[in-house]
Amino acid sequence: MFRRREPVPFAFIAEADKYRSNVTPPPRERASVSEIAGRWLIGLTVVAGLAGSLLFGMPALSQNQSPAQTQQSEASNSR
Repeated sequence: MFRRREPVPFAFIAEADKYRSNVTPPPRERASVSEIAGRWLIGLTVVAGLAGSLLFGMPALSQNQSPAQTQQSEASNSR
């Protein structure tokens, strides 16, 4: 909304590394065996679900080359 009118000196931008903090963050904690096993189990469940949906969905998506016997009502059969 408001813009600065005065330009930013380029010397300040060039010396910006000097003002950065030299404190490093603490190292991340390692995942426990149960957390790793849980992640693998969730991943395996997702992959199995996708494979199962492909397995059960492919017959519904396939086009029948020879259509099955067409259904007729009993009224048309009793002539």
